[in-house]
Amino acid sequence: MNQIADGHVNHYPLVPITPESRTFESTYRIRVDDVDPEMTVHIAAVARYLQDIALDMTQQSEFGRTNPFWLVRRNVIDVIEPITWPGNVTVKRWCSATSAMWVSMRQTLTGLPECNAFNPDARPAGRIETESFCINVTREGRPARIDENVLSAWSGGVTDRRLRWRVLNPKKVPDNADQQDHLLRPSDFDMFHHMNNATYWQAVDRYLMRWPEVVAGPYRAVIEYLNAVPPTDLLTIRAAQSEGGFGLWFHYGETLTTTVTLTALPRVDLARG
Repeated sequence: MNQIADGHVNHYPLVPITPESRTFESTYRIRVDDVDPEMTVHIAAVARYLQDIALDMTQQSEFGRTNPFWLVRRNVIDVIEPITWPGNVTVKRWCSATSAMWVSMRQTLTGLPECNAFNPDARPAGRIETESFCINVTREGRPARIDENVLSAWSGGVTDRRLRWRVLNPKKVPDNADQQDHLLRPSDFDMFHHMNNATYWQAVDRYLMRWPEVVAGPYRAVIEYLNAVPPTDLLTIRAAQSEGGFGLWFHYGETLTTTVTLTALPRVDLARG
């Protein structure tokens, strides 16, 4: 089922790479703390790989000179085939849609599996397709225009040059949602003094232990960052299950800060990088 909570549908196909797309690629070692007891890369580690590739691309391209500061408004993560340990993961990144102050960046993650005493058998490489809605900002966090020359250099193959924000996840918390506190640490906050994007996924992993059937096959996770969380020690999470998935709503006090949906995908590829 493609719906969650109040009927929102977020199973749209991700934009595929084109021959004209300019790409940035890097390979990262899969660490022991990136995987669960089944030696599968967990979704919090995927979020960290997305942060790593974004920072590496910014620092090693023209963006580092003209537009070094970015905030992520949304990540869509399609786990088509899980990536496993031991081994490496290669991340390929390219621009799929643009506007004056924000872009949509696509990433394909492909596993490069190895064997060891813990995991000695041959296994699939694994593939994860992702899409990030990224906003260019000043050092103070205010939206700013992207340098036109740099934007043009990364716009090969882009057909949507009027990218607009539209909400995918429902904001309304279902009446049957339960509520739990989520404790935070000082290390959960970044240089913007906001809660780090990857930290949210640690909470999501906890709910996957409750509803593991959602990730028994291909699945889509969508996280939307609506309001920044300043340094604090406590968030409230409201959670509700729906047919084919579940939703999470993060609150700081009475403010809705972040929404997450996880839903099973049909066993077909939605995009290929």
